Amino acid sequence: MKKILFFIDTLGHGGAEKVMINLVNNLNKEKYDITVMTIFDCGVNKKYLDKGIKYKYIFKRVFRGNVTLCKCFTPEFLYRHIIKDRYDTLIAYLEGNTTRILSGCHDKGIKKLAWIHVEMSAKTLFRAYRSKAECIKAYRGFDKIVGVSRTVLDSFENNTGTWDNLCVRYNTVETEYITERSHEPIADIEMPKEELKLVTVGRLIEQKSYLRLLRIHKRLLENHIYHKLYIIGEGEQERLLREYIRDNKLENTAFLLGFKENPWKYVKKADLFVCSSWKEGFSTAVTESLIAGTPVVTTLCSGMKEMLGESEYGLIVENEEQALYEGIRKLLTDENLLQYYKNMAVERGKQFDTKTTVRKVEELLDEE
Repeated sequence: MKKILFFIDTLGHGGAEKVMINLVNNLNKEKYDITVMTIFDCGVNKKYLDKGIKYKYIFKRVFRGNVTLCKCFTPEFLYRHIIKDRYDTLIAYLEGNTTRILSGCHDKGIKKLAWIHVEMSAKTLFRAYRSKAECIKAYRGFDKIVGVSRTVLDSFENNTGTWDNLCVRYNTVETEYITERSHEPIADIEMPKEELKLVTVGRLIEQKSYLRLLRIHKRLLENHIYHKLYIIGEGEQERLLREYIRDNKLENTAFLLGFKENPWKYVKKADLFVCSSWKEGFSTAVTESLIAGTPVVTTLCSGMKEMLGESEYGLIVENEEQALYEGIRKLLTDENLLQYYKNMAVERGKQFDTKTTVRKVEELLDEE
């Protein structure tokens, strides 16, 4: 059996953490001896790891300044003192510290893969490194650099130069599980069938641009397009978003539901899923919305055209506030268009098969 290490910061509620759990749980356990290692022992996704997967961590809790601390040591030193067992394949499943640490392995007999999940500015990409040169040197040591979309890899190349070892592997989602759980009843809130309902799922961080979405929600109401907005997730901007809802008297129409173990039942009950993000990789939340059969309107960000075509399977608008407002308004006021995108969501959702995405990763693991 091949010994494989997946290395990630935490098992928190982010998209990368979630799809990694989906992937490792569905890999062939007769072929692979899998270990998941985190830098910090925390996160809601930890409990979803299958029992047959080994789990390790470095630190019990997250602490401030951990990126700066790591930069005090070379990648070789960190690898030698952190990754103590020998593996056939090392996978840095997130950009930053995990990639830098695994780059310290120079054993030619060990395959190294680095995953990239999101479009990054140069500042963000190089943050975990002492310099741009160190970052590029680190990535040059990996056998393959895996992007969750072509757009993500284009962004990477724009910051680092041309590479010949790039490949795309789409995120693994558990289609049957999502479909089954999306039919569960909702007991904690009311989502009346006769009301128009918008929903979105993600971490409450600036990248997701939920403050922009709340401004659009307020403007739609002012223009007599009555609807309700449900935001599922938790994060650092929760206080800011609650303040906006309170200050603008939106308590009866905009709801922060927090983290939900089953977000899909809320998504399925909604009339429209909205992705308001400034940046994405290959949005897990949008993928899951399609699987649940809920139509999508999204800003133009990484992976959306690969997922939705030229607005064939969901409406893609320019990544600015007015365009997103117009896109939502258009769908909420055109019943036929909304039904069209609902039908297309169902059609596209059928194509995100768990077995297919897992098989593509296994092919990568088995390459000599």
